[in-house]
Amino acid sequence: MMRHTFFLFLTALAEAIAQPVVTPELFKRVNSPFDEQAPVISPDGGTLFFTRSNHPENVGGKADPGDIWISFLIEGVWSAPVHAGPLLNDRAYNAVIGFSPDGLQLFLIGHYSGSPTSAKTQGISVSRKTNNGWSKPENIFIPYFLNKSDFSSGFISSDGNVFVFSAETYGTLGVEDIFVSVKDGVGKWSEPRNAGRSVNTQFQELCPSLSEDGSRLYFSSNGRKGFGSFDIYYCTRLDDTYLNWSEPVNLGSAINSEGRELFFRNYASGGFSIFTSTKNSDGYGDIKLYKPETSQPDTLLVISNRVKPDTVLAFKEKTYSLTDSELRIFGKVSDAKTGKFITARLSFTSRDKKLDADAPADKGYGVTVPSTTEYTVEVVAPNYVSVFEKLDLNTVELKELEMNFRLQPVEVGTMVTLKNILFIQSTPELLPESYPELNLVVEFLKANPQVEIELSGHTDNRGSYRALMELSQKRVNRVKSYLVSKGIDPKRISGKGYGGTKPVASNDNEESRQLNRRVEFTIKKL
Repeated sequence: MMRHTFFLFLTALAEAIAQPVVTPELFKRVNSPFDEQAPVISPDGGTLFFTRSNHPENVGGKADPGDIWISFLIEGVWSAPVHAGPLLNDRAYNAVIGFSPDGLQLFLIGHYSGSPTSAKTQGISVSRKTNNGWSKPENIFIPYFLNKSDFSSGFISSDGNVFVFSAETYGTLGVEDIFVSVKDGVGKWSEPRNAGRSVNTQFQELCPSLSEDGSRLYFSSNGRKGFGSFDIYYCTRLDDTYLNWSEPVNLGSAINSEGRELFFRNYASGGFSIFTSTKNSDGYGDIKLYKPETSQPDTLLVISNRVKPDTVLAFKEKTYSLTDSELRIFGKVSDAKTGKFITARLSFTSRDKKLDADAPADKGYGVTVPSTTEYTVEVVAPNYVSVFEKLDLNTVELKELEMNFRLQPVEVGTMVTLKNILFIQSTPELLPESYPELNLVVEFLKANPQVEIELSGHTDNRGSYRALMELSQKRVNRVKSYLVSKGIDPKRISGKGYGGTKPVASNDNEESRQLNRRVEFTIKKL
């Protein structure tokens, strides 16, 4: 009966579609002046779950980053949506990421605390269908799951055994990367693994999903040459690990536009897909439907994504004339804890040039730079810990790039991971690549003379407990000595080596061990 209902739904869709992308009739009651995100259709085809951000009826009101809303298919058109209620929604970001094959379990991004307040842990959750709707979500444990980004997206495979998601965490190649966790035969989820360099770039990869048979990975990226801010791509799975993928293919202009395309979901059995786009939207992002005009979707979708020289790019009602050797970088800066946009100043420094850009909270920043240069990017804001990033544009084939930054507030308890502090193997001696980020710490401490910090050093678990504790302590001492040599009062800096006692990943492979070798500092006193 479930499959029969779904077939009727697909037939209704097919009859309603005359163009490759159709939105106004099917979703006219769903799309709004608010941001519609993360659309997912139930296995029986009759219910649309999606997330709506900053709506006054959300649990957290207009400040709520996103609540789940529900729409029903009535006579071939999705109904006016209703709020999913307080069981599935709290003040955090809430979204549906998939279903069990029988449709009786609903998977959700994030953990739930059992109250309107956000949970202190991270992961995914499951809600079960009851006679009265959906049950209170139960948290699912995924070892070493961590997402430092305020953007959450993910997808559960149709068989319920593979979870793909985007996260900014230890071991990301850029900002957000795509990660994979697989459920074993006894129901335990594996430690997340990076989907690899075929998928991830030094920029942002978001909103992954899998085809119904699990053979394709779809995702959005701003790290490749495309048509707009974020384009949708797909890769073909090369083995059963879900870690080896073919080179990404842009889905082409039938889907991607000069705007931002996210949350692609493919329903191959019905011959259609849904996604969100900012192009011609009622608000920030609208849900749209894609139906190929041909029964050969691969032929239609593999479209050249070349950008001609001297292209004029339009985004958010701004137009920039760019030469073939220039790149437009834009974005906003936000508070890492609240997600609110803040005013900041950015500096892009190359070997022979420095470009500064102001980033007002309401408008963000924009700067045009040569597209064949390496930069260090520094982001500074009053009462926030500065950010230092490396940006290599030599490997990028883009005409525009969105780079958003999240700054930690200067307050007791704020912990910052120093990404670029490197040592000669098995010694406390710093490598030269460490000094730019250490100098940024010096600048931060001089700009905030009331701040006292604790340095913490960590290793992997290879070696004796005593030797690793001694090595991590010596590395902490070496970092402290450098900061003191630059004029910082030693009384403001304490430090402790933890050896391998506080891993952020398993030590089963070199990729995970590398994540555990790190230096952090925590603000202890203001």
